[in-house]
Amino acid sequence: MKTIQVIALALALGTAAAAHAEQPLQRTDLVKNDIDVAGHEAVQVRVDFAPGVLAPKHSHPGEEIAFVIEGTLEYQLEGREPVTLKAGQSLFIPSGTVHSAKNVGNGKASELATYIVLKGEPLVVPAK
Repeated sequence: MKTIQVIALALALGTAAAAHAEQPLQRTDLVKNDIDVAGHEAVQVRVDFAPGVLAPKHSHPGEEIAFVIEGTLEYQLEGREPVTLKAGQSLFIPSGTVHSAKNVGNGKASELATYIVLKGEPLVVPAK
């Protein structure tokens, strides 16, 4: 009986992991906490991009620092030339700046996004 339960659990976990891995753009919330600046909070998110995936144009109600964990991402900030970053490189995105990010590498790409934003506002605001 235990062997059947172990196999069933392994299959269930494997299916859940596969479903997670197949998502083209996956956001994982890591930290959300008040800070000493009134009305603001710090938020940290890991974003995983499948090859060729684009995070469409959007903005945030505060500043973002994007750190590329792995792969190659191209960022397009409104009014600026595109910038391509590889693992270990960072980019500062000013408050309210419309931008997009695209995995331009051959494999998966991931970023660690750290935000200082207005508390209670939606973190991601799609561009019109």
